[in-house]
Amino acid sequence: MLSQAKRRIENSCARLGVPYPWWVPAWSTGAGTVLAAAALIQRRDMPIGLLVPAGLLALGPLLIWLVTGRLLAPWMESVLVTAGVVLLMTHPLDLDLAPWMLTVVAGEVAATSPIWVALVVAAMGATVPVVAGVLGTLPAAPVHVVGVLLGLEVGVTLRWQIRALAAERAKRLIERTQAAAEERQRIAREVHDVVGHSLSITLLHVTAARHALQHDGDVDEAIDALAEAERIGRSAMADIRRSVGLLPSNRPNTHALPGIEEIATLVERTRGAGVDVRYVPSGDLSAVEPACGLGLYRIAQESLGNIIRHAPESKAEVRLVVGPRIARLTVRNTLSTVENKRGTSGNGLDGMATRAAQLGAELTVGPRGGDWVIDVTVPLLTVSAP
Repeated sequence: MLSQAKRRIENSCARLGVPYPWWVPAWSTGAGTVLAAAALIQRRDMPIGLLVPAGLLALGPLLIWLVTGRLLAPWMESVLVTAGVVLLMTHPLDLDLAPWMLTVVAGEVAATSPIWVALVVAAMGATVPVVAGVLGTLPAAPVHVVGVLLGLEVGVTLRWQIRALAAERAKRLIERTQAAAEERQRIAREVHDVVGHSLSITLLHVTAARHALQHDGDVDEAIDALAEAERIGRSAMADIRRSVGLLPSNRPNTHALPGIEEIATLVERTRGAGVDVRYVPSGDLSAVEPACGLGLYRIAQESLGNIIRHAPESKAEVRLVVGPRIARLTVRNTLSTVENKRGTSGNGLDGMATRAAQLGAELTVGPRGGDWVIDVTVPLLTVSAP
């Protein structure tokens, strides 16, 4: 029963475009109902021909909601309640509670309507005690005028608060959506780098195994090549699982992602696939933070994968220099006709550019002195001495 009432109240607020929690309209409606009931009890000696219509008008918005499940438009509610208050005040009292209903109505309308509607309703509500005061039937008229203005102030404040809350919720929803999209893009880049590089090396080993069986009849060499292809494939699958495992979950990820130290292993695998590549590291590799190391590893992985796909017969060099302020990775290979035609397009190079931008690095890609060169320079984080 209570849950159904809560849903009805919140649905009614939603139809008015003001998503208040159920207890806010319930509280204001309860306050208005108590004041109306008290004002009617005060006038129990009032002629029944005036008392009943006044009660129906004062309680009209609540009765309509109970019957139809819909809240009246704020201006209609204010008209009904104000008319009921006017009828009740035709039977004046010394300590009259009826005018305080105008305070509640002013607050409700201000909390649910545009400011100009709230001002009109507040002016109408303030006019009633002013006229009654002039006629001498309401001694405390100034107090009730202040009460209407106070209701207006509370309602406007509540209205702005709910609008600010709605804007904040919308902002957070957009941020969560953007974060999810960025996470998907990051995972896609990770998987692309892993699959592209590992598949290229695996295909070279499979090709070597086929060549050994078809032309040399060397079963042992073919088995070794296939075993290496299987090992690289399993390693790639494990890397993909680690990458996808970084998505939000309840289980902590205990597997470290590859870093700058694994570039040597990367080069060794590429060399094992038949590419003439050498690795020249220098400097303190431990000075490179993990995020930077992962980015450089992926760029090196994509660079070597491109060499395998487009120029496997070329000579290549991976040079890594770590200084006090920067880390520089340079991957070069002798330029081939196929690679000249390839140019600088492709998802792999776009992924390198994205990773470089995330690291705040400078990336250059293109032919240089008869070689195809990928050069990335990353600024390192420095810690000031205390």
